[in-house]
Amino acid sequence: MKIYTIGFTKKSANTFFELIKKNGIQQLIDIRLNNKSQLAGFAKRDDLQYFLKVICNAKYIHEPLLAPSQEILDIYKKKKGTWRDYEINFLRLIEDRKIEEKIKKQIFEIPTVLLCSEPTAQFCHRRLVAEYFQTKWGGVDIQHL
Repeated sequence: MKIYTIGFTKKSANTFFELIKKNGIQQLIDIRLNNKSQLAGFAKRDDLQYFLKVICNAKYIHEPLLAPSQEILDIYKKKKGTWRDYEINFLRLIEDRKIEEKIKKQIFEIPTVLLCSEPTAQFCHRRLVAEYFQTKWGGVDIQHL
């Protein structure tokens, strides 16, 4: 099974949607806590849902279970916490949530991408989610777009 990840920041709409199409993505799982911000541009929830359907014939799903809590986000972003602390807190959160039991791995039987805002996966919770599933489920190949 393959899990794709993508961020929209520092990507034009053209680049973003071409990556989705080129990789045959059939559904996008939005794992952002806040997905309605005007700052999200083309990736604002309702716009993204429309563009995915029209441009890529792909389905949009918002899954807050895979998002950080507001508290974890605030400590990292507003209080300038370290990435390591964010990572520890987020991994504890998704372990407590038992995401590997609540998200059925069958959802990834079709080409599926996890979406967040960060331009790369290195310092983004989408990488942590994908790696967590890889550890819990086994047999998961991760590709960051």
